[in-house]
Order: sequence, then structure tokens, then C-alpha cells
Amino acid sequence: MNHKIAVHFADKSLLQPANPVTVNIIGAGGTGSQVLTAMARINHSLVVLGHPGLWVQLFDDDKLTAANLGRQLFAESESGMYKAVALINRLNRFFGTNWKAVTKKYNRKNAGVLPHDGGATITVSCVDTVAARFEIAEMINQLKNGLANHAQKPVYWMDFGNSQYSGQVILSTVGSVPQPPSKMYQTIEKLPTVTDEYKELLLGAETADGTPSCSLADALTKQDLFINSVLATMGASLLWNFIKTGMTESRGFFVNLKDFKTHPLKVQP
Repeated sequence: MNHKIAVHFADKSLLQPANPVTVNIIGAGGTGSQVLTAMARINHSLVVLGHPGLWVQLFDDDKLTAANLGRQLFAESESGMYKAVALINRLNRFFGTNWKAVTKKYNRKNAGVLPHDGGATITVSCVDTVAARFEIAEMINQLKNGLANHAQKPVYWMDFGNSQYSGQVILSTVGSVPQPPSKMYQTIEKLPTVTDEYKELLLGAETADGTPSCSLADALTKQDLFINSVLATMGASLLWNFIKTGMTESRGFFVNLKDFKTHPLKVQP
């Protein structure tokens, strides 16, 4: 009987890259705005440890409204600006980075005008519709083949999703990642995507009408004040430890703030 712990070892593009690891964050709302700040902290810490760090692009074509203030990391003075531009400008000034805001939807229609057709080593999705997730899955799978020997070839996808009080973060591979031989661990080369593993559940849960909230009070009836920041912090912690140690036993987690429960998703054969 095999009693080895199942783990996934990080692709070499994350461990000893010649240049900063490219990251696309899709969505600059409640979760995306929090994830971006966490990425800046990861970048700073990696550089201190001698790693080239991260280079991030933030994709969102929405502009700020009054409903975005409070639950999301925006100031009243930024109302009317593109969310991505407001966040990236502020973060670049604070951390001294040179990250980029892209004020276009991340979808097939815009693929030809997106930087590198939308490719990056790590794709982080913070979107609020099932359709957007399936489109992202299709795009990055196509890009993996089209950018086979390119620095922007998709290798990992981290998806953030939530309802009012609960949510999940799922780290997956885009295809398979070759694993080194190990006598201590059972190495797993492929981590399932959210759209593969939970396809039927996602399709059955698509009930949102897509209409924007017109006030913070309205927004809070749909999502609790702290669900986004909890997911962002825990998801960033997963990614940070994955890059820092070069391996992971967990590929995500489920969180419920109603009863303060967390359930990890372990790497499995």
C-alpha cells in the first residue's frame, strides 16, 4: 500500500526564473483588489529572498461607482476612474513596481489586442460569473499550446469564487507539469481546474442576473463585508508558500464565514 503523501512540485518557471514571473489578475472588484495588494507583498518578499519576483497585469473594464466604496479597496476621490487604473497607479507608487492596468475584458473577443494575447505563467481569476470562468479556461488552454516556449505560457490557474458568506480558492495546472522523482512523496503532475472538477455544480449554480449593485448596502446583501479579504489572504498564503517552498500538499480550500469553518483541498492522485 502506498502511504506517501501526495504533493505537487512547482514548475521550474516559478522557482528559478531569469525574469519576474508573469501574473494576470482578472477582475479588480472585491476580491481582485485585495488579491492585487497581496501579490505586491509576495513580490516584495520574494525579491528580498533573491527571487526575481512577480510582474502583474490587472484586467478590468469597469469604472468605479459609489457601491464599490467600503467593501472594495477604493477611495471616494477615485470615483469614475477605471478600477484597474486606480489600483495599479496607487500600488506602483507605494511599492515602486511597474505593473500594468488593462482596461479591457479578458475574453476571446479581445484576445488579439490583449498583451501576449492574454498569456501569463500564473492566471488569477476573481470573476463573478460561471461563463467568465469557462471562457478563461478555454483561453488559457489554447494559449498553453500557442505559447509553448514563451515566458507568458500559462502554467497555473488560481480561481477565487464566493457567495455571500462562503467561498473557495482552487489552484490548478494548465495541462500537466512534469514532476521530479521522489522517494518521499507521491508526485502529482496535474491539478484539476475548477471548470473540470466542478463543471456540473457551476452550471447548476449560475443564477445571478449580472446587474450591478447601486449602493454599498445593496452590495452587502449579496456579499459579506469580509468574505473577499479572507479569501484573498488565504489564497495569497497558498501561492506564497507554494513558490517559497517549491511544493504544496494543498490545492485550495473552502471557507464559510457563517460558522468560521475552513476545509482544505488536498492534492490527490
